Amino acid sequence: MTRVVVLGRDAALWLAAGVIQKALQASGITVTAVEMASALGPADACTTLPPLEALHNQLRVDEAVLIRTTRGGFTLGQNFADASGATPAFLHAYGSAGTAIDGKDFFAYWLKARRFGLPAGLEDFSLTAAAARHGRLMLPDDESEIYGRCDYGYHLPAQAYVRSLRALAIYHGVTVHAAEGADAILDPETGAITALQLDGGRIEGDLFIDATGPRGELIAALGVRRESWRAYFPADRMLAAAGPRLAAIPVYAEVRASETGWTGLFPTQAQTHVTHAYASALTSDEEAFRAATAAGGIALTGAGVRASDPGRRALAWERNCIAIGEAACAFDPVHGVDLHAIQLGLVHLLACFPASRNFAAERAEYNRVIHSAFERIRDFQSAHYVLNRYGRSPFWTRALQAQVSPDLAHRIATFAARGDVAPMEDESFSPDSWRALLIGHGLIPDSYLPTADRTPPEQMKAQFQRMLGFVKQQVLKQPTHDAYLAELDG
Repeated sequence: MTRVVVLGRDAALWLAAGVIQKALQASGITVTAVEMASALGPADACTTLPPLEALHNQLRVDEAVLIRTTRGGFTLGQNFADASGATPAFLHAYGSAGTAIDGKDFFAYWLKARRFGLPAGLEDFSLTAAAARHGRLMLPDDESEIYGRCDYGYHLPAQAYVRSLRALAIYHGVTVHAAEGADAILDPETGAITALQLDGGRIEGDLFIDATGPRGELIAALGVRRESWRAYFPADRMLAAAGPRLAAIPVYAEVRASETGWTGLFPTQAQTHVTHAYASALTSDEEAFRAATAAGGIALTGAGVRASDPGRRALAWERNCIAIGEAACAFDPVHGVDLHAIQLGLVHLLACFPASRNFAAERAEYNRVIHSAFERIRDFQSAHYVLNRYGRSPFWTRALQAQVSPDLAHRIATFAARGDVAPMEDESFSPDSWRALLIGHGLIPDSYLPTADRTPPEQMKAQFQRMLGFVKQQVLKQPTHDAYLAELDG
């Protein structure tokens, strides 16, 4: 299994080709990328979660060069707000909140103190949340790393990011062919793919990666059906547009709920990327554009609309074809998980990469893990809708009535009882992320873990005061987002 052929476009194509080539070239693996026409527009942005940095390190991505060449920016999380102001905003910050007390998890102590009148919110104890609120990056040092986890992601103009990934893949030795399309040639006996037929010839391979997007052209050719997740999500359309660069670039994304859906603002150095998720049965494309303009408060240009149709393939790996990205699973746009899903697919593929042509065990394990991991992501997204408090417009009423998986129902019930985030296999969102989401949507547990009662109240109070003082001290030491970006340009 030495010849890998990747068919697709945009980030999924170049991340897959580059990562496999870089990770396995010493084993004699060669990667050929068959590049189809891009589906990206100038308004599209890639929003990343913190784990992507590890994949960038695998590719030897220079962060300063990436930010400078793409004109992107950093993000410490996503702020969820109600455009009407009726519901308090909350920040899903990429980091932990608080530090251990008596060697025990902070969250139980916060819950107990809240019952006795503690005015400080959970995010007040988070270095990343506090930094984001003050327009500053959080550059950890030894002290802050002892206190708790601080992470960040990126906002990257998608076209520029893809160009960077393409150049890196070629630098690492990926062979590139351009094609308008490709037909899979199947072995008449095994049904496996033996080659891709292009307009300009034929490319043979041992393993084929489908990075073609939601249509999943290769995996569909092998007869793998697609399971719809439409019942879990109220939005079936997404509008993308661009606005001017903001005078001071926030270090977080803004997600604003309005009557028709939600509008996401993702600031970069180049412009402000704006999306609006909505239901076509309730809102026309023209109404969605007006809603996005009103929610964003800026003039928008270059608007484009595409379908949002969450769902996954019943199998991500069939015969000798592995679907990556949207070819394997398309997600709702909330939380910006598309690159995260690509990363999960690639990480698990490298762990299960076949050493011989008899790879049934590796394939079964890959499908098991990916099947579970994608469900965990879906449930995190789903919770944003089924717990919403954004009024009773038709869109948000539909969101409240959306399907809830048994696992998510269990997780919500467990958390509501006493603040436990039920551990689940193949989870890729931390307990801190779940707590920020659930508390942010007003789900306050009825009780807390009883171990918190062992600590005297005076000791708890002193610890809280020290934490809040430490957070303030650390945040004031940090550079503003604009200053740090200017330093990278220097």
